[in-house]
Amino acid sequence: MKTTFIVSDSFDPYLNLALEEYLISTVDDDTVILYLWQNQNTVVIGKNQNCWSECKVHELESEGGYLARRLSGGGAVFHDLGNLNFTFIADKKHYDVDRQLAVILKAVQSLGIPAVKSGRNDITVDDRKFSGNAFFTKGGKSCHHGTILVQADMEKLGHYLTVSEAKLKSKGIKSVKARVANLTNYMPELTIAMMKTKLIKAFGEEYGSLPKRIFKKEIDPKQVESLYAKYASDSWKYGKLMDCTLEISGQYLWGGITLKFEAKNGIVEEVLAFSDAMDAEFITELPSKLRGIEFSAESLSETLKNLYDDGNISHGNDENNENGEKRRILKDIQELIRREGF
Repeated sequence: MKTTFIVSDSFDPYLNLALEEYLISTVDDDTVILYLWQNQNTVVIGKNQNCWSECKVHELESEGGYLARRLSGGGAVFHDLGNLNFTFIADKKHYDVDRQLAVILKAVQSLGIPAVKSGRNDITVDDRKFSGNAFFTKGGKSCHHGTILVQADMEKLGHYLTVSEAKLKSKGIKSVKARVANLTNYMPELTIAMMKTKLIKAFGEEYGSLPKRIFKKEIDPKQVESLYAKYASDSWKYGKLMDCTLEISGQYLWGGITLKFEAKNGIVEEVLAFSDAMDAEFITELPSKLRGIEFSAESLSETLKNLYDDGNISHGNDENNENGEKRRILKDIQELIRREGF
């Protein structure tokens, strides 16, 4: 197995996300890539999130900031030049979240900072999060990306993000700022450049090989330009909006969910699903299964039950996910719809 790394010299979120997707589509089967990148003054939302409820979009953009939407699930995050983003990309047979997280832990711990893994997708120091992680699969290749707060502007982070009170309460915290910390709190002299060097070194140590650098001249600019157009487009950034007959929301251990239904003549014509659930594809395909169903709590909840029982929703190859989190998500949404009693 080979290891390679690439460091973006751009702070444009649409270019950086486009390059990430390009790397996913071109990575060799026997290679693991570490990609390091930074965005300037950007809120990045999960694939299925409603941007208008996750951040102050108009204020962000009027002040020169950027709204971006990624391919993975999970919640909204704020990026500035005090934050370093990392991405691990590999074929499924070489994709190992534990090893990838070990790279981050080794790099930070080598600075004398006692970082630990917390829950499924956070890395913390003293119970305060400095790295959030998200995951997705595309075309047989897997991607694990996340943030490292080195010296981020906490005032902007807390100002632009509008995390719901229900979500904060479910995590037992008072504000998004109270939950996060910069690594410079523990090592004041730490810089982004130092963090990059430590990550590349830890990457080589974990995988037992000297990573080879990928240079800009090796990237196909036309493919990246095409992907850039997608990420910069209004339709991708802002998503679809509609007038709705009914809107319902719930907050659970796996994340939040908002469903918007448009019905005519007693039949569901359109459904939008907004969620920060980590399983982005599962949420993405859910609305298509509910269109054309009778607009009643009984019919919709029964449809959700049948989707799982009959295996009509694609669950991927992870049996633990299929029998665990996906079942919980469907059951919680069923109960949410039943409670509405429409």
